[in-house]
Amino acid sequence: MIDTAVHEIGQRRSIRGEGWAGKGRDLRNEPSCSACPQFGGGWHQLFIFRTQNSQTASVTSCTFCEIVAGVVPADHVYADDETVAFLDRSPVFKGHVLVVPRAHVPTLAELPAAQLASYFGVVQRVAAALPVALDARGTFVAINNVVSQSVPHLHTHVVPRRPKDGLRGFFWPRVRYADVAESDDFALRIRAALRV
Repeated sequence: MIDTAVHEIGQRRSIRGEGWAGKGRDLRNEPSCSACPQFGGGWHQLFIFRTQNSQTASVTSCTFCEIVAGVVPADHVYADDETVAFLDRSPVFKGHVLVVPRAHVPTLAELPAAQLASYFGVVQRVAAALPVALDARGTFVAINNVVSQSVPHLHTHVVPRRPKDGLRGFFWPRVRYADVAESDDFALRIRAALRV
């Protein structure tokens, strides 16, 4: 059985999470995440595996590592040997894609220089594909490093944009896909545009 939890380094407390975080709960007696010393703080999700005989068996990797490994489902739109792109579960606008390196890299500063061109090449391809696939006028591309970074695994947001879509500055309202069929349709259209 997998339970999800969210905590803040140094000050564990109950919170109510959104998007990737899921439901919050009291974490005062939960184990620390092994990634915390490397990450240096901030909000993130960890998976706590429970067994019948022990309260907590182990803590494993981040949500995006689980998506890359295929353990957590996601609507993938692109994948190669170094990079994966998938739909955000809580998109700013439908078709919002997250691009992540396969290897666990907490922030942009820690991405090896040798991977910059290939990583941002995928970001560029996704940014070019979204207007074609979704009849958008452009894209918004952003990276949060530590502050406002919901998962401590480098990820680039590529968000489809239209005039008067309501996005102002860095206020990011979130929407939901109506159902799995709708998110599958968006992923299919983006995959098709990436193959062109």
